[in-house]
Amino acid sequence: MSEDIIILMIGVSTFLGALGLLALLWGVKSGQFDDHSKFIDAARFDNEEDLRDAAMMDEKRKKRANRRKENKPYIPPD
Repeated sequence: MSEDIIILMIGVSTFLGALGLLALLWGVKSGQFDDHSKFIDAARFDNEEDLRDAAMMDEKRKKRANRRKENKPYIPPD
């Protein structure tokens, strides 16, 4: 490759990297990444029924994976 092309590629990549860094710093400064209530809301709206549903879905996923390993067809429950 030509030396001019390599210099141009380095210059453009440095400019784009600096632009990304400035965008990140602007986002942090303006509070774009602040979510103080994320974990509080997750705990407040998480209930026992949701946990049981998640456990049931995980169990079904494991059964399907085992059936695929054994090459048995999936027969849905009645």
